[in-house]
Amino acid sequence: MFENREGQNVPKVTFHTRQEHEWVDLTSDDIFKGKTVIVFSLPGAFTPTCSSSHVPRFNQLAPVFKAHGVDEIVCISVNDAFVMNEWKAEQKADQITFLPDGNGHFTDGMGMLVDKDELGFGKRSWRYAMLVKDGVVEKMFIEPDVDGDPYGVSDADTMLAYIAPDAEPVLDVSVFTRKGCPYCVQAKGMLHDAGIAFEELVLNRDYSDRTLRAVSATDTVPQVFVNGERIGGSEELQKWLKARNAI
Repeated sequence: MFENREGQNVPKVTFHTRQEHEWVDLTSDDIFKGKTVIVFSLPGAFTPTCSSSHVPRFNQLAPVFKAHGVDEIVCISVNDAFVMNEWKAEQKADQITFLPDGNGHFTDGMGMLVDKDELGFGKRSWRYAMLVKDGVVEKMFIEPDVDGDPYGVSDADTMLAYIAPDAEPVLDVSVFTRKGCPYCVQAKGMLHDAGIAFEELVLNRDYSDRTLRAVSATDTVPQVFVNGERIGGSEELQKWLKARNAI
């Protein structure tokens, strides 16, 4: 069983980061002093759950967290600076600070260093998330001490429910577009004006005509999807936004 360290100070360590081809040392005070910080820690860069769920959702919800008083979101893993930098770039996680804990000093200080020898990983971090205010742990979400790599309480949505229980649900919006399409520009503009973040998928870069027909039963663009529901083109999007009093 892992110790819940709510009410305690975070470990005093130095993180050896790599910035613009130079080594830059950051201390715990640099990261946490005078700030409200979300930390989520995980077994390893480029591993499946970490790459498909843990990092992307924290990155997606970063603007919501910041609107509710969070200064920084930090991802920590027992990996070196080069690996963490490459992983951040691959994930396009520009809203998150990736900190390498290559020697495991911070993770060990949190009591979260575990043995992953059976996977050939050596010492790694157990999966957890925490809210830290001015260097003091206010809240921890620790995955249960069971076999494997459990992932159920250290996720971004659980953290958001703690920080802002009355926050509006975050919409998952995707827009299929093509270059030179004026209706696509119109649809994106309406979403921007409504303050709704979205992912844009561009024809022949991110998808093919066959993909569009498979998911929407049409080959016209734009096609807007919200939380798995097809809204349609720009006219349908305008009606949907009006129904939500978003325009």
